[in-house]
Formats: sequence, structure tokens, C-alpha cells
Amino acid sequence: MCVCGMTELGALRDTYAAALQHDLIELKGDERLIGVVRRPLPWLLGQVEENRPELGPPPELLDAVKQRHEALHETGLSDAKAHNRALAELDYRDRYLDYVTNSEDAQAAIRNINALRADGQDVVLVCYENTADKRCHRTVLKAYIAERSEGR
Repeated sequence: MCVCGMTELGALRDTYAAALQHDLIELKGDERLIGVVRRPLPWLLGQVEENRPELGPPPELLDAVKQRHEALHETGLSDAKAHNRALAELDYRDRYLDYVTNSEDAQAAIRNINALRADGQDVVLVCYENTADKRCHRTVLKAYIAERSEGR
């Protein structure tokens, strides 16, 4: 539907790589699958049409989370609880949003995603975390993009 001469934006969704691999997400088939992984493994690259590493968390934040996660996991916390606690302790969400907001490369990638959506293309952001158990930058990024595209 057109409103004031503007076409409807393509949908913005997110999922995790294993959901694609095991057909746990229903896709129409014409969505643009975009990885948002800083350090992608080769098998992920085979599941997406492109990967935008600049939309993954910055390396220093990833490394800090990994280190804290491992330390918490060694205390007996489950993998998911150690992961989520590490994110909370490191102020992950705010640090990630600060990075995305202030990185020219991340902003360029977001403009590219919004241009695809402005052309009516549905976009699915993909990374590794199953958000049923673990928090993830992908959901933060999706909300960030959606908030900024509402006012177009």
C-alpha cells in the first residue's frame, strides 16, 4: 500500500543459522538473508547471501564477552546463563548500540539494508545465537533498524 507516495517497506526479520540449517523458520523464498556476524564460519556464509561483519559486535566486545562467559561457565553456570550474565555484566546492549551508532561502516550497512527494504525487499538478519535461551546483538540491531526506518 502506498502512503504519501511512499512504498511499503520490506519486512525486517531475524533468525539464527541453525534455524535455517534445520528448516526451523518458515521463509517465503524471496527474502534477502544477511549475516551480521563479525567472525563468520564458512558454513554460515553458505546459508546467507551476504555477511555484513560491520554489523557484528566489535572485536574487543566479542572478546570480553567470550572471556567473561568462559569464567562464569567454569563456576557451574549453564552455557546460556553464563552467556546472558556476561552480556549483562559487560553492559553489552548499550556498548553494542554505541558502536553501531558511531561506526560509519555500520551506518553504511544499515543504509544498505534500509535501501533494500525501501525497494520492497524482505530482509532476514542472521547470526548464531538461538534467542530462545540467549540474548543476542541481532535482536538489538533489528530493533535499532526498525526504529530508524519508521519515520523514513
